[in-house]
Amino acid sequence: MLGSPHLSGLPPAFTPASLAPVMDRLAAWKPGLITIEALSGAECDHLKRYAAFYPGTFDDYCWDPAPARKATGLDVAQATVEARRLLAAWPTTPLPADRRRLAATFLAAGDRASALVQWLRLPEAERHVGDGLDAALVETLRATEGRRNENYQIAARLAARLGLERVYPADDHTADDVTATLGMDFDKAMQRIWTAAAPRIAKLNAKEAGLGTPAATLDLYRYYNLPATMGDAFASDFGAALRDDSPALYGRRYVGWWEVRNLRMVANIRAVSASQPGARVLSVVGASHKGYFEAYLAMMHEVRLVDAAAILK
Repeated sequence: MLGSPHLSGLPPAFTPASLAPVMDRLAAWKPGLITIEALSGAECDHLKRYAAFYPGTFDDYCWDPAPARKATGLDVAQATVEARRLLAAWPTTPLPADRRRLAATFLAAGDRASALVQWLRLPEAERHVGDGLDAALVETLRATEGRRNENYQIAARLAARLGLERVYPADDHTADDVTATLGMDFDKAMQRIWTAAAPRIAKLNAKEAGLGTPAATLDLYRYYNLPATMGDAFASDFGAALRDDSPALYGRRYVGWWEVRNLRMVANIRAVSASQPGARVLSVVGASHKGYFEAYLAMMHEVRLVDAAAILK
């Protein structure tokens, strides 16, 4: 479990190039499967169809694959099936046209990170329109390539570097229906509860303020993956919420949502690992999830947790 800050929220001094020492250490561990904190196209399709239960969730967490559907003629379900079919018959030495076609199919399936893996595995001269990729999709891939997001700058780039064909979205927001309709009173209660996080946030801000070099970025990742850091996250967020004594018990509802979300995410990760028994799995996830993931996965048969802090030494 690589606990990560969300790169989009880091200060301007951070650059993706400074991830090099983190990437080198992860590559040396040689994971065979990589999961990410992203929603699958299938779940986004569900969230959109049942928007009444999940107001705003699709807009906040999903990419609309309509441009890819226009280019490929495939809806999310068809593209998801087609991507699996293509991978099942994947040639030992795929042609650039094969990779462009699979990238377009992944985009139609709503999986931008896996599409980026295929894009990055193409030689520079082969990254162009064709085989299902039209100009709009090529622009999407080029924009995705530069986004400050750990799914793209760590997971997709590492997958391409290691010769993997894809990454696996493992996020879940179907639990949002636990809290999505609780209204402003819930929001106010959570803002009050989160005042307990002020010292932790100040500590994180101080660490992030020193970014600007590869050494500082490696140090930040080492910090995020310490047990003490996970303990701070619990005490100042979920622990504080469990102590909430508001009449509506909003804090306990929030923790219930968080636990359900993490359980479903871990189930997605376990499903990925079950497809290749014995494989090394790297899960790149927001650091607040890390402690919950490890606790739940520790209960699974045939799962052995490896300390990310040891990998990052």
